[in-house]
Amino acid sequence: MFPAFLNLASRRVVVVGGGRVAASKLEALLAAGADVTVVAPDVRPEIERRGVIVVRRPFDAADLDGAWWVVAAAPKEVNRQVLAAAEAKRVFVNAVDDPDHATAYLGGVVRRQGVTVAISTDGRAPALAGLLREALDAWLPGDLDEWMSAADEARRAWKAQGVPMEQRRPLLLETLNRLYEGRLGSDPLHKSTQPLESTCEGGLTPVSLVGAGPGDPELWTVRAVQRVKEADLVLYDALVDVDALRRATRAQCFCVGKRARRDSVPQETIHRLMIRAAKQGKRVVRLKGGDPFVFGRGGEEALALAMAGVPCEVVPGVTTAVAAPELAGIPVTHRGLASAFLVLAGHTSEAVDNTLRSVRPNSVSMVILMGVGARADLASRLMAHGWSAETPAAIVCAASTPDAWTWAGALAQLGAAMPPAGLAGVLVVGEVVRVREVLATASKQSLAGQRSHVRSHILSGT
Repeated sequence: MFPAFLNLASRRVVVVGGGRVAASKLEALLAAGADVTVVAPDVRPEIERRGVIVVRRPFDAADLDGAWWVVAAAPKEVNRQVLAAAEAKRVFVNAVDDPDHATAYLGGVVRRQGVTVAISTDGRAPALAGLLREALDAWLPGDLDEWMSAADEARRAWKAQGVPMEQRRPLLLETLNRLYEGRLGSDPLHKSTQPLESTCEGGLTPVSLVGAGPGDPELWTVRAVQRVKEADLVLYDALVDVDALRRATRAQCFCVGKRARRDSVPQETIHRLMIRAAKQGKRVVRLKGGDPFVFGRGGEEALALAMAGVPCEVVPGVTTAVAAPELAGIPVTHRGLASAFLVLAGHTSEAVDNTLRSVRPNSVSMVILMGVGARADLASRLMAHGWSAETPAAIVCAASTPDAWTWAGALAQLGAAMPPAGLAGVLVVGEVVRVREVLATASKQSLAGQRSHVRSHILSGT
């Protein structure tokens, strides 16, 4: 592959597809100043909110007239049509996760203060490109903007003085090293170069274990936003909104999240990363979905830090165990239906059985995290412990995000529900699920009443 960086400013770019994948490609295109047109029969609301041109119909070859770049984010049969049309017009196509119908392949990209690093695997292993990107992002210095300013200023001077190109690299190294003269540290790769504030006894800044809530970055607490903004290093979970995180901070950001049936960073490695960075003088944030101490292993991380002599603070987050049900219209407690709720992890069957043996069936609301993949087994276990097959149940996926999805039915039907693939979710079992249906009915009746009220005013001429 021939590596290149494109100037798409004010140039026409066509995105074929209106789903989640297409929406994820808009940020970089708009940041590059491209004039984007989206072509698809159905288009997600967040795409329309970006102010791009939207054409609601199936793809036609004429849609590529005048295009400089094409993103195919549609089903394979549509991508095939896009490739054929683009070939005829000599336009390059990036087909998302569909290398057979692409002539251009994007890699993992790190952008920091005017520096762009891109990693390509020729479209064969995009996940590997992503891992390499995260590694490079963690390695690059936090004060890269200073490097850029110094290098730009030096280049202008050397060009005016006629300094030969082969002499500039060693001169640049000397220039960058001078940035750190008189500072606390001498290694520019470790951001221990500025006086530390809010330090504890022993001179170490506390590591912040921060809850990021159920998904929507607008539900981050004020203190969470402040800690992220001030951080030098952020170790974040897989469910954190990465785009929002990178808009909020200039810190090095590294994904250490765990997802079911996928390779992940070992917990011991996360401990070592936090401890090492804190002892280097960095302000470290461990950003976790929901609340750090609700099935987030925050307690383990706090203990590991304490054993290493590193102080920490906990910044509570809005736990998904409560937020996901309530955003779907399900209160976990309700007078006359449930005076208590129980939260448990659904990925360990023995622990579930032990918990269910200690609870009277149908006496509390049951909220199960990390249990969507095991929903059929969990339903069977609940019924085996005496829970009624007719007990209301719900699945709430991707709460507070544009991909939010909810199913409600009887406990016996839980295993047959088909949530969208790849979305994390919460199971809710108990009479409180019925409140969702009542709220939905009341909302429809209220809306119908408003329309009737408006219609009567129109007919009466008022």
